[in-house]
Amino acid sequence: MKISGFSFVRNGIKLYYPAVESVKSILPIVDEFVIAVATGDDDDSTREQIATIGDPKVKIIDTTWNEKYFKKGVINAIQTNIAKQACTGDWLFYLQADEVVHEKYLPIIEARCEELLDNDIVEGMLFQYKHFWGDYNHYHSGHGWYPNEIRIIRNRPDIYSWQSAQSFRKFDFFDNPRQETGHHKLRVAKVAAEIYHYGWVKPPEVQQLKQKGFNKLWHSDDWIDRYVGTSAEYDYSKGGRLRLYDGSHPSVMAERVCSQNWSYFYDANKLHQPLKEIVLDYIEDYFGWRIGEYKNYTLL
Repeated sequence: MKISGFSFVRNGIKLYYPAVESVKSILPIVDEFVIAVATGDDDDSTREQIATIGDPKVKIIDTTWNEKYFKKGVINAIQTNIAKQACTGDWLFYLQADEVVHEKYLPIIEARCEELLDNDIVEGMLFQYKHFWGDYNHYHSGHGWYPNEIRIIRNRPDIYSWQSAQSFRKFDFFDNPRQETGHHKLRVAKVAAEIYHYGWVKPPEVQQLKQKGFNKLWHSDDWIDRYVGTSAEYDYSKGGRLRLYDGSHPSVMAERVCSQNWSYFYDANKLHQPLKEIVLDYIEDYFGWRIGEYKNYTLL
């Protein structure tokens, strides 16, 4: 059995992505890690930092981003597919540049890949998510955040990154992965492991810069000025309901966690939630029903 890791990134260091930590987190169980590193701004050192990992398993593909594919985040799927198509493993383990795996899960993931290797009906594996917010001590517990997502897929030519690269689908005509018809949800099995998502843990000024750049993939400059705002710092107070995290972080994140140089204070008493969100949170907490959850997969 062979497992390939794969990812994509652009301006990762400039925008405070734990891109290096992400790659390192699964190196012990993969035979290769293919990452598409796009040319970024002059003050970004992402490619250099990835190269300093110094492991022969890491394979960098140099790419550029074409702005005509920015609409609806399609560029993210294109870059993901570039890395995917260079993988040679039986299973392909996808991590975005702000996602990290705790070392405690690596034996579980590897064993699950071995267990399901010959079960052809399983096209992918579903992970749970922990979405950190504001700092390394808080994570989202509200209704609006996806609790599960596909992060391991079979190495098949008809499986492509889907839409803005959050997940994957199977295409009937795999020469055109951006088509809007002829695609199907993957049949997946659960794996008892979490993905730690750190995309919302950045210095406030960097988070604001990231939000402007990310939303450029979807919206006009006027929309960004109106909804992201012109402030120099991101307002983490509008993050919704959080819980205190008292567990450990992946060992590869230790230096980053210790070097946090901004403060964040979460006050549940000052939480402003829409009524709809309050009701949905209540139903989920007390009845276990997650109403309206979008599931981009068929769970076996």
